[in-house]
Amino acid sequence: MERHADALIADAKSTNWVDRFAPAFLKPYLKLGRFDRPIGYWLLLWPCWWSVALAAREAPSGWQFAVTQGSGWPDPVLLVLFYVGAVAMRAAGCAYNDIVDRDIDALVERTALRPLASGQISLTQAILFLIAMALSGLAVLLTFNTFAIVLGIASLGIVALYPHMKRITHYPQIVLGLAFNWGALLGWAVLTGGLHPAPVVLYLAGIVWTLGYDTIYAHQDKEDDLLVGVKSLAIKLGQGTRRWLAFFYVVTVAGIGAAGWLTDIGALFYAGMTIVAAQFTWQVIKIGIDSPEDCLAKFRSNHLLGALVFLAIAAGSIH
Repeated sequence: MERHADALIADAKSTNWVDRFAPAFLKPYLKLGRFDRPIGYWLLLWPCWWSVALAAREAPSGWQFAVTQGSGWPDPVLLVLFYVGAVAMRAAGCAYNDIVDRDIDALVERTALRPLASGQISLTQAILFLIAMALSGLAVLLTFNTFAIVLGIASLGIVALYPHMKRITHYPQIVLGLAFNWGALLGWAVLTGGLHPAPVVLYLAGIVWTLGYDTIYAHQDKEDDLLVGVKSLAIKLGQGTRRWLAFFYVVTVAGIGAAGWLTDIGALFYAGMTIVAAQFTWQVIKIGIDSPEDCLAKFRSNHLLGALVFLAIAAGSIH
């Protein structure tokens, strides 16, 4: 098995820009931060953008980030800031996860080529990368209002807890959902300076969404996980996964719909959510839980799902 910087990591596309264009000395760090696998930062970003779109009509006049009246779209600068923050914090979170899991990753086929587990970089180098990415995320956070800054910092405890959960429970996806959907609260806070039932409901819906897509993802590793003693919902649910996915996704659609209703959103939102429901239905019907390739494809399709929800919210906010 190749263990150098040019080796393609199992769940990265062969066309990813890191393997094709990045200098050799940077590749281990970019792979540590999963820049060769961007789906993760999109799944972290979409709840942020959902919330920003949902709050676009709620921002006080003269607030920090401009909102084009009646457009349903926030200041593009804010969307870019959340993008940069999501990329940086996802990279920091992945580095932390790999530091905690370096011994387990070396025993799992899909993760054995990760830079730390394969010895391409040292533990010290990984820690320095983690610090650099965390500081980049903090720089973005400090551009927001005080309430949003405090709220953002409050998520760090959940992030720190996540990698340890698969050692003690079959439900680590719950903790991942708590961390990955924090942006549903933060986006609203940045535009309004506070919270509201709508982003809280959106946050809860996002958590259930994560239970679905990360259970699909975990099915790739279930055989190796059983051998090394790692737990997951994929192992817990087993052949009953399909009906649980249906339940998770019904709750997700209902929750996002309720969040929109709480903001008196327009009819275009509900029309858009029918497309979201159709995409979820396709995932449930077509998923092959015993095919790692199909599980990865269905997991990646949640990037499209996130985009559809964002467009539905933005369309419904046009009054």
